[in-house]
Amino acid sequence: MLRAAPDDQVFRQNFELFVPTLRERGFAEGSNLAIEYRVRPGKSDEILALANELVQARVDAILAIAAPGVVAASKATSSIPIVAVDLESDPVAMGFARTLSRPGGNISGMFLDFPELSGKWIQQLKEAMPKLARAAVLSDPAVGPFLLRGAEAAGVSMGVQIIKLEARNPGELEDAFRAAVKQQAEAVLALSSPVFASARKRIADLALRYRLPGIMPFPNFADDGGLMAYGPHLTSMFQQAANVVAKVLQGAHPRDIPIERPVRFELAINLGTARALGVTIPPILRVRADRVIE
Repeated sequence: MLRAAPDDQVFRQNFELFVPTLRERGFAEGSNLAIEYRVRPGKSDEILALANELVQARVDAILAIAAPGVVAASKATSSIPIVAVDLESDPVAMGFARTLSRPGGNISGMFLDFPELSGKWIQQLKEAMPKLARAAVLSDPAVGPFLLRGAEAAGVSMGVQIIKLEARNPGELEDAFRAAVKQQAEAVLALSSPVFASARKRIADLALRYRLPGIMPFPNFADDGGLMAYGPHLTSMFQQAANVVAKVLQGAHPRDIPIERPVRFELAINLGTARALGVTIPPILRVRADRVIE
């Protein structure tokens, strides 16, 4: 299986229900299940090398996490079943599947294929800051452009100028925030990326230091000190993925397993951060929140 580094605390939190769910479906480590862990942060060719290791090990299925992992696994094999957990890609546009209901190839799984979600993030920033006119959108060039395009379209419709910034690794984050402030951004949206997921606390700290109210797709961003977070409940998403893996291990082929979307989303707001940034969260936004952190 292909996944994030085993010592990544953020990943462990998200992954905690995956193995128990497989056990409930009849697959237990040490009995009839062995899991090969292969991934650490790296460049695309390094991730591809890890995917090739799994192919050479003749695994029965590959769990490919995040867009770079799915791309690497798809390049490494067209025959071994691949179950994706991907928050960044449009599976049809990327060529991973012919249709969502009938993928047709060796890839199925979980995709956050909601083009309107980027607009939701901009909308929520606008609700929290009604006078918002300029928002920085931070993206990782290693993942697909679909979420960024959605944010740009939402900016046009909502009258918010989008300032596009990039970061390839945690070391580039502070430069991106400096650029956002230099270009007079009033808020920041960090799009989905495995790099950003692991650097949630760093992004929250930078947003507070540079006084940029921020939002991310990862609900725990608000727990880390970010202003707001809205996105899929990742633990539940991995639980869904485990059910797809179980189907594959029971003999189903990915070509016949419909691609699923996350079923549980969460809005979290950190009122302490709002006070520190001088942002007044409207009551209607607070009522909609699943969690309000005082």
